[in-house]
Amino acid sequence: MLDICCIGHVTLDKIVTPAQTVFLPGGTSYYFSYGINSLFQSTRVASSVQSRQPLSYKLITSLAEKEMHAVEDMRGIGIEVEVIPSRRTVYFENIYTSSNRNERHQRVRDKADPFTPEKLQGVEARYIVLGSLLADDFPLETLRALHGHGTLVVDAQGYLREVRGEEVFAVDWKEKREALQYVDVLKVNEYEAEVLTGEKDLHAAAQCLAAWGVKEVLLTLGSFGSIIYADGHFYDIPAYEPLLLVDATGCGDTYTMGYVYRRAQGASVEEAGRFAAAVSTIKLEHSGPFSSSESRAMELVQRNTCKP
Repeated sequence: MLDICCIGHVTLDKIVTPAQTVFLPGGTSYYFSYGINSLFQSTRVASSVQSRQPLSYKLITSLAEKEMHAVEDMRGIGIEVEVIPSRRTVYFENIYTSSNRNERHQRVRDKADPFTPEKLQGVEARYIVLGSLLADDFPLETLRALHGHGTLVVDAQGYLREVRGEEVFAVDWKEKREALQYVDVLKVNEYEAEVLTGEKDLHAAAQCLAAWGVKEVLLTLGSFGSIIYADGHFYDIPAYEPLLLVDATGCGDTYTMGYVYRRAQGASVEEAGRFAAAVSTIKLEHSGPFSSSESRAMELVQRNTCKP
């Protein structure tokens, strides 16, 4: 059986700043796929020496024919990609009117077709990661159909974004109580946790999400680290200091990637959480997806664990 399968749209991102306008691929599936591929590449030699069976991975994405070059680039470095044809590609426009990267106006210029159960028949893996970007990417019936075909991992951020015209609005997840019955691992930040549960207290929010059916709640807090709630126990995961703070884009996706990667290797919840924090820190040090090694992330965890 496949170890990890990520399903999500690869996007076309238009980034406008006072200095320049650039077009780049993006999306959860993009950052997840490139990041996990870097980990695979860095451990290929070690796996053969230690007789450790390497993990298997596949991306299932959906985009228009004219953006297929993004998929060919992935395949060119060894990422297995299955494409579900779509009439259009998700197209985000992010406009920064000043040097402050937190001041952003976001529009969705185009949307791809949603992932329906019919399109995902036969999908099975030990871990199935849904890279949701917008509220209607994965309808409720898709979660229901994938339930039981692997450990289902979901990032809540997409379910809390609704597009009206071209504008993006923050919304609650209308079907959350039923949907979360089918979700095994849920990644949220502190804002998303409060929107979903109405709880300002982070521990109470995590317990509420677990009561609705989630087995492992990953609650990220930026530079304050993260909290993981699983099996009735809280794990406080520290944030590690980056050598240089360059670009936070895709850090949440990188955290999820690191966590799933280590859990698929058999690591405990806490071990996986610390590794996820480490790969997120390393990703912060440069633009683009995580492109470092498992050994560097492990060293970062070990160095900070050994501190008195």
